[in-house]
Amino acid sequence: MKSLLFVCLGNICRSPAAEEIFRALAAKNNLTDFKAASAGIGDWYVGHLPDDRMREAAQDRGHFLASRAQAFKKEFLDSYDLILAADTEVLHDLYKFADTPQMKSKIHLLTSFSPIYRGENIPDPFYGGRKDFDLVLDMLEDSCQGLIDYFKNQNSKKNGPS
Repeated sequence: MKSLLFVCLGNICRSPAAEEIFRALAAKNNLTDFKAASAGIGDWYVGHLPDDRMREAAQDRGHFLASRAQAFKKEFLDSYDLILAADTEVLHDLYKFADTPQMKSKIHLLTSFSPIYRGENIPDPFYGGRKDFDLVLDMLEDSCQGLIDYFKNQNSKKNGPS
């Protein structure tokens, strides 16, 4: 089973939405061998549900965000196969936890899998309005679909031509 961890700043907007979007897309694509979770670099919101505005915007798209915020722990570098950062600031913070090249190789910018937003930062919508939350969801949906496509491509290579 592959395990993925989505990471943003406080784990109440971007990363819990990415976690749920990835889960929904994995289920839709019959990819059952994945575990997804999320965390925040900071510990300000540990135990809280995702931001109400993000939950509402996500629910309007059929995504129900119910995970509780947790802070990133160094041990996650051992327990997850892939760690996906919402932006380059989070990416650099994650690299500070990684002591080895193997640990660093697990850490990626989430949009590196996006066909449309490749390499862009997913902006923190916390101080914005509904359009900011919608943009973040657009970016997350595209990036997570790119991630699904990447895994499906990996599986087809492993299984050989059909």
